Amino acid sequence: MRTARILADQNQSSAVYHVISRVVDRQFVLGDEEREQFVRFMRMYARFCGVEILTYCAMSNHFHLLVEVPSSEGFTLSDEEILERCGHVYSDAALREIRWKLKELCPSQGEQALAEYRESLLYRMNSLSEFMKTLKQRFTQWFNKKHGRRGTLWEDRFKSVLVENREGATDAMAAYIDLNPVRAGMVEDPKDYRWCGYGEALGSGNEEALRGLARVVEARGASVRVDSSSSREERKREVLERKGQLRRHEWLLCRVRYFTDGVVIGSKGFVDGFFEARREKFGPKRKSGARKMRYGDFGGLCSLRDLQVQVIRS
Repeated sequence: MRTARILADQNQSSAVYHVISRVVDRQFVLGDEEREQFVRFMRMYARFCGVEILTYCAMSNHFHLLVEVPSSEGFTLSDEEILERCGHVYSDAALREIRWKLKELCPSQGEQALAEYRESLLYRMNSLSEFMKTLKQRFTQWFNKKHGRRGTLWEDRFKSVLVENREGATDAMAAYIDLNPVRAGMVEDPKDYRWCGYGEALGSGNEEALRGLARVVEARGASVRVDSSSSREERKREVLERKGQLRRHEWLLCRVRYFTDGVVIGSKGFVDGFFEARREKFGPKRKSGARKMRYGDFGGLCSLRDLQVQVIRS
C-alpha cells in the first residue's frame, strides 16, 4: 500500500520540494538530445502549472528538480490568465477551442457549467503531483515516438523531499543538485555541465537567472573541482577515520541520503513544526520530529528521518 506523499500545509504561500525520478531499470538512455528536450518540456509545463524551477539537473538515467510550488488554497485565474498559461503547452487549435468554451459554450450552459470547466483547467496548476505527472507523461510520449518503443519510461513514483524555504536549506539542496555531474565524474566544474541550472544560467548569460544565483554561488561550489590525487571514497574514509565530520566542500562531492530520503529538510523548528502538525501519523514512541543530520557540517540542518545506513556514499 502506498504511503501518502509528504506535502506542505496549504496555508503556506508556497512550498519547496526536491524531486527525483529515475528511468525504469535505471537504464542510461538520456543522451544530449533527450536531455535538451526534457529541459524544454520542463520549462513549458512549469510555466503552465505556475511552478518555479529553482534549479535542476538532468542526468543520463534520472533527473533532479528543486521547485517552488504556490499554494492552491483560494487559487484562481481570470480567463485571460488561463489562456496565457495554456498557450505554453496547447496548440493554436486547442487554444481556440478552450477560448470558445470559456467565452461562449460554457456560459450558454449556465454558471455551473462554466465553473466546472474552469476548474478542469485550474486543477492541474499549483500542484506538484500534476506538474510531475504531466512532465513525465509528455516526455515519455516524445521519447517513445523517437525511439520506436512502447510502455513506461520512468519508475512508478517520483521521490520528493520537502525543503524549508529559507537560505541555508534551499542553498544546500541547490548545491547538492547542481553538483550531481561533478560527483558522477562527468565534469570537474558544474558550470561546464549544460543540463543543470547553474551551468545553464552561466552559459546563457541570463541576467535575471544570474542575479538569482549570486547569493548561492559559494554554496553551489562553482569553484569545486575533483582532486585527481585521491578518490572521493579515499577522502571520505580519511575524514571518518579521524572521527571528524565532512566539511561542506567535502560532503558536496558525496552522495548524501538525507537530501533524497530525509522526507523533510530544514531547521529544527521547521521539521518539529511539520511533525507536530501531523502527530497522529507517527507512532506513540516518536516524541519529536527533528533529527540532526550527522557525519557532515550541514549548518544545523535537520531531517525528519534519522538515517542509519549508508548515509554518506562516494
